[in-house]
Amino acid sequence: MRILVMFDLPVVTAAERKEYRLFREFLLKSGFLMLQESVYCKIAQNSTMADAVIENVKRNKPSDGIVQALKVTEKQYSRMEYIVGQSISDVLNTDERMVIL
Repeated sequence: MRILVMFDLPVVTAAERKEYRLFREFLLKSGFLMLQESVYCKIAQNSTMADAVIENVKRNKPSDGIVQALKVTEKQYSRMEYIVGQSISDVLNTDERMVIL
């Protein structure tokens, strides 16, 4: 299962830019990979784990802007079509990357 987090945050003032940076750093430290600017993806073992990840994102949400989360299965994710550009494969971005403890 994949969790996609998409966001559009204001970056007009210095405080808004700091909040944007802190949210982005939170996503990266939480294991999300950037698919494109403001779209991040993370692999979850199952729907329950995906719900826990989304709750963690909610707890660390910025005070302003739009943040959206979407859960999709691996099968749905694998059907993503690249209309322009190509998938970058320099980072292992499959469920082989998941470590189960």
